[in-house]
Amino acid sequence: MMSLRMRLFLILVAATGVIWLFAIGWIYVGTKHEVEGVLDARLQEAARMVASLVPTKGVTTPETSRDALPGIPIYERQLSCQIWSLDGRLVARSRGAPRSRLSDTESGFSQREIDGESWRVFTVEDADKGIRVLVGDRLGIREHLVAGIIKGLLAPTLLIVPLLGFLIWSSLTSGLRPLRTLARELQIRDADDMSPVQADRAPAEILPMTAALNALFEKVESARRHEREITAFAAHELRTPLAGLQTQTQIAIGTSDQAVRERALRQILVAVDRTTRLVRQLLAMADLDACHNAPPDAAVNLGGAIEEIVDAVPGHDRVRVEIEPALRETTVTANAALLVLALRNLHENAVEHTSDSGLVRWCVDRNPDAIVIAVEDEGPGIPPDELKLVTRRFFRGRLKRPRGSGLGLSIVELALRANGARLDLFNRGDRSGLRAEIVWPLPSDKTPAQARRSGPVLRFATRTS
Repeated sequence: MMSLRMRLFLILVAATGVIWLFAIGWIYVGTKHEVEGVLDARLQEAARMVASLVPTKGVTTPETSRDALPGIPIYERQLSCQIWSLDGRLVARSRGAPRSRLSDTESGFSQREIDGESWRVFTVEDADKGIRVLVGDRLGIREHLVAGIIKGLLAPTLLIVPLLGFLIWSSLTSGLRPLRTLARELQIRDADDMSPVQADRAPAEILPMTAALNALFEKVESARRHEREITAFAAHELRTPLAGLQTQTQIAIGTSDQAVRERALRQILVAVDRTTRLVRQLLAMADLDACHNAPPDAAVNLGGAIEEIVDAVPGHDRVRVEIEPALRETTVTANAALLVLALRNLHENAVEHTSDSGLVRWCVDRNPDAIVIAVEDEGPGIPPDELKLVTRRFFRGRLKRPRGSGLGLSIVELALRANGARLDLFNRGDRSGLRAEIVWPLPSDKTPAQARRSGPVLRFATRTS
């Protein structure tokens, strides 16, 4: 592939050549016009001067063989002059002038071809003296003069064009040096070096590219930092349940006491449940990080989806779960997998923090701009200063539970954001507990009244988080 420098070089050389040729053409036309004007003025002056040298009484002598006009040797080589009487006799002519009449025009400018040569002639008639003076020059001489001027312009081209090409190439080399410097800096970087590219002295044209590279490095570094955090957290969190599994298994194998064995087996189940939940959340987080442009692929009935989640989530038998009937009439068009993932994590979080025989309630509210699906629990809630922090990855807060991993609400927020919704968290005012709201904006082409008549069927353009 042709390099950028070569491409710019050819473009600039071609553009310069076109401009140079256009300038030569312009100069040629202008010079020819000016030269013709000057030479025509010289013809007029010469004709009038010759007419003024003829005796006042006119010419009455018959045609002679004189080949020169005395007193005007300056025009001997450059101009040809003839003097004719008004009755058609050649009275005199300059040396080198043709014997045939230069022009049949009585006065003024004319052109005529004589013996294969084109002549430009100016005629002056003096009736008092009875003469007609014709002064002309060859058009070939004029063309030769203009061609000489153009050749004078073209001759330096043999030197100027290579010099111009060298200057253009050198200028491009110098101008593209920041790009080569940037390329060398990127080539010698280590794979782990995601520091910003230094562009303090870079030209303004390179700044957008360096800014884009720095933004890309920042995104890559952020993604790698998240991967490291997930890996480190997974290693730390899995170490405890796996160690507990090993310990409790050894106890169950080594004891002969049935009660001790059963207690060890129950602890093994708790550790397995905690490990399973953690692995599932880690996999869900990885899927969300890799999710791009997830399309809204299904119409999801929220009441039915929540009922399935309630049946599948462990612990629903120790708490009461209430699903508002209006949810069974609420259908959304979204990415089903992401929506179910968000609902499941919200329900697991509510069940986990609700005490035995407590109530977990799902409900739906409508306002002019959105439909709000909420889940309320009867747990301890979240300290006010931590409400904005609990959606961060691995943040567990002061009221953390042993089975928690700090990923549940992060997964919910990412999954809802991918579906065009948002998550709002509030501590309940009527009693202790948390209220988590999923806010689904109403489509702009549907009024709230229409939404109430036809049922809250929502359609969202999916965007990546």
